[in-house]
Amino acid sequence: MVDTVVALDDPVVRAAEPPGPAAQSVALLTAVADPIRWAVLAQLADGKACVCNLQEHIPIASNLLSYHLKVLRDVGLVTTSRRGRWVDYTLADDARERMTAALPGADPA
Repeated sequence: MVDTVVALDDPVVRAAEPPGPAAQSVALLTAVADPIRWAVLAQLADGKACVCNLQEHIPIASNLLSYHLKVLRDVGLVTTSRRGRWVDYTLADDARERMTAALPGADPA
């Protein structure tokens, strides 16, 4: 049996198990809790966009914006499609449902 020990002032992880539903919910909510990532999601709610379009509304360096997009991609809230040299980002079809389901007390589907 592998366990995880977390102290309030100093988190210590002994070993990692495959994430369960609670850990997945925490990862998703942690990703959207960042103000930059929240702004990205708000922009993508209006439709697909490339980094250059997102930078018009979120004035940060493109490498930092790309990092935030990667975090959102890693938790499955954003998808990508390639258009020549450009990468378009889109809100995942199930993003709203997954964010709602991640909240404590949400009715599991």
